Amino acid sequence: MALVFRAVMQFVGLLLSLLGWVLAIITTYLPHWKNLNLDLNEMENWTMGLWQTCVIQEEGGMQCKDFDSFLALPVELRVARILMFLSNGLGFLGLLVSGSGLDCLRIGQGQQELKKRLLILGGILFWTAGIAALVPVSWVAHMTVREFWDETVPEIVPRWEFGEALFIGWFAGVSLLLGGCLLNWAACSPPAFLASGHYAVAETQTQCPYLENGTADPKP
Repeated sequence: MALVFRAVMQFVGLLLSLLGWVLAIITTYLPHWKNLNLDLNEMENWTMGLWQTCVIQEEGGMQCKDFDSFLALPVELRVARILMFLSNGLGFLGLLVSGSGLDCLRIGQGQQELKKRLLILGGILFWTAGIAALVPVSWVAHMTVREFWDETVPEIVPRWEFGEALFIGWFAGVSLLLGGCLLNWAACSPPAFLASGHYAVAETQTQCPYLENGTADPKP
């Protein structure tokens, strides 16, 4: 029973981490980090991502324009690009490492200590990837709130608001953190099959002398 629970924890942890990694990639390239609705023209909405700005019109569809220069971006968007790339890379490495340390794989069954270390390392990589995803998303959200309530800006000036990518990024970061926690929990839990194996060996050693003499086991 304990072995099944350990395997389920590993599977759920890896599944959550995979989901968080995919959502982090979507967040990186989704041009909806900020939304802007114009009161003067309700048929036109603006969105901003890490790579481009887009205008959405009811008749003309969506038209996007890439940013001209990386250095011309606000500091939070520049840092967000770097950290989101870091999150995507660490998540990919975490999948490779933790996948090699699963108990359900027959590869390396005789090296349980190595598989345990691979699971722990994979969990740490997922933790780092989750933090690297949460920091830029939260920073952009903080700057959006700060600019929205800036009293020095006239009220007639349109204000940027939260985009859908921020919520996806928060969910991605939390999924990566939870997946890493489950993998480390499963790695640190005692493997039940090793304990049962030691018990079987001890029982066999106790019974061997009586089997060799051709006598029955002594009564307890």
